[in-house]
Amino acid sequence: MTESDHELTATRRTVRSGDFDLAVYEYGDTAAETVVLVHGWPDTNHLWHGVIPLLARNFHVVAYDTRGHGASTRTGRVADFRLGELAADFFAIADAVSPGRPVHVLAHDWGSVQVWEAVCEPQAVERIASFTSVSGPNLDHLGKWVRDRLGRPGPRNIWQPFTQLLSSAYTGFFMTPGLPRWVFGLLATEQRWRRVIQIMNETAPSTIFFAPTLKRDMVDGLLIYRANIFAHLLNPRERTTDVPVQLIVAGRDIAVRPAGYDDTARWVSRVWRRDVPAGHWMPFSHPELLATATTEFVNALRRGDVATGVTQRTAGGEPARRLRAVRPTGTD
Repeated sequence: MTESDHELTATRRTVRSGDFDLAVYEYGDTAAETVVLVHGWPDTNHLWHGVIPLLARNFHVVAYDTRGHGASTRTGRVADFRLGELAADFFAIADAVSPGRPVHVLAHDWGSVQVWEAVCEPQAVERIASFTSVSGPNLDHLGKWVRDRLGRPGPRNIWQPFTQLLSSAYTGFFMTPGLPRWVFGLLATEQRWRRVIQIMNETAPSTIFFAPTLKRDMVDGLLIYRANIFAHLLNPRERTTDVPVQLIVAGRDIAVRPAGYDDTARWVSRVWRRDVPAGHWMPFSHPELLATATTEFVNALRRGDVATGVTQRTAGGEPARRLRAVRPTGTD
């Protein structure tokens, strides 16, 4: 997809949330149902470059730069990156772009983590029609999953949290005061980061798009780790939701292992899952898959037949597992 393919008619607006001005970009027919796209670290609305044109054919598409990223207000305070603050930003966006009508959400990485916080709030059912989560778990659910497994030790129940710990080891470095900011500030370049994503996702450099603020986003955005990791993983809350949730589980995600989603149905009354042989940055490597999966999920919910499942194929042609409803089950 070329740059010109993405140049749809966009409306730029600023939405105020507390002390923060959030840069918001709207595409497509404003009379259509709204899909809000939420990026993670260290991305901006540019993450959705390949997804936006595909969704805008059928939806009012909204992408925004989360606080501390891109064209939104900057901050150096750890507390400003707490999930409660980020969820409040999301609701401010939803109220501004779709007043009185619930929105659908597609979110990735930390964007997904913060939307998990939002969908577990009391007002979520009225404001969020569906949530498609990509490579970003609910941290409280993940913390409870780890506790449950380690509380009933056995080979599998020890191995699964151990492999997740190994996959998440980088977060320890990210939360070290001072050092990671210095390293990223010194060594992080667009060329190097693009190469990292290419390796992780086996995708061409032409599919990867960054904001001009990439280096600063990488450095400033690190505070989201310090603000939330220990608070939620070590002291997980009981967080539930009735919002329909679609999990897009990347089988080759080096940050979040697929097993970490296995207990999601304990806290989500309506959850469906797609397992895809892909890496962490699926918005870059598989934009067609994400757009199709989101559209099919929305349409199936509208028809009331999502429980029957739909099939999905990756961009490379290999079949993903069937979309399946997940029910609470006993654990090992």
